[in-house]
Amino acid sequence: MNGQKQGGAAEPEFEARVRALLAGDASLVRPSPVPYPEIRRRGVLERRRRLAAGGAALAALAAVPVGACALGGGSTAASPAGPGPTVLTSARPAPTGPATPTAPARPASAAHQLLDGITFEQAAAGLAKCLDYDKAHRLPKDPVHTGLGKPADYRIILAMRSTGDSNAPGDGYFVVAVQEKPVPARLICTVQDGAASGLNTGVGDPLGDARTPVVPDADSGKLYQQSVIDKGNWKLPFRWGVVGGYRASVATMTVSYGDSAGEAVLDHGWFVATGTLHKQVTAAPHLKGYDATGKLVYDSDQDTSYEKTLP
Repeated sequence: MNGQKQGGAAEPEFEARVRALLAGDASLVRPSPVPYPEIRRRGVLERRRRLAAGGAALAALAAVPVGACALGGGSTAASPAGPGPTVLTSARPAPTGPATPTAPARPASAAHQLLDGITFEQAAAGLAKCLDYDKAHRLPKDPVHTGLGKPADYRIILAMRSTGDSNAPGDGYFVVAVQEKPVPARLICTVQDGAASGLNTGVGDPLGDARTPVVPDADSGKLYQQSVIDKGNWKLPFRWGVVGGYRASVATMTVSYGDSAGEAVLDHGWFVATGTLHKQVTAAPHLKGYDATGKLVYDSDQDTSYEKTLP
């Protein structure tokens, strides 16, 4: 029992010593002070780093060429080529007027006036060759002949194949074109092997001083007959044509020639009739004109100025 009392008295003493030791150590254990200068230094560095990164991003955006950003939020692939073109949004093209035409005008009916597979472009090129031919063969310092103008001055009214004969061997194609200004004129030209080989022109009103409502062109024989050398022995089949002027009173025209017949095309004061012969002929094309009521107002058989037979 004495032992128990001794042990019980020792415990409070031991606890008291432990507490004293812990209290002493606690006074020695102090938290280290907060490193304010270091924190401030790191904050300044971080701020500078973010500002530098933001400036680089702005510079990169400024360097992106116009059109590199896709509308609608889609992803944009980098272009493998070099930098895009510079676009000056302030630069505006100066206003310009209507372009000056360089080609001739087209015929009223391509299906009936551009024949035998000849395109408008081919006919226009042929007309240009014919005008160049005229320039090349013009007499120097000719006070009368001032030239035939340029293609844009004309309207093509007929293009068809030409059949060579004993007087002009070799096939090609005809181009017939007319102009209204500066003076009315008509041009018939043959193109062979890519070059103009013949040219016939007429200047003045196609109606002239005639009183008839239809006036066949006096040079149309170039289009509907072969050489007199071959009379009675033409090359067949033979593409033919005839052109001339008509007055406003004429609404329709018909033509017959040998074994072919058809209706003429009326094109801005000029009529154009074509066909194909399959037999030899001795009489010229027979032309008739009608007014809007269907009344016959012209018959070439009654026209005293029209050559009704072939030479």
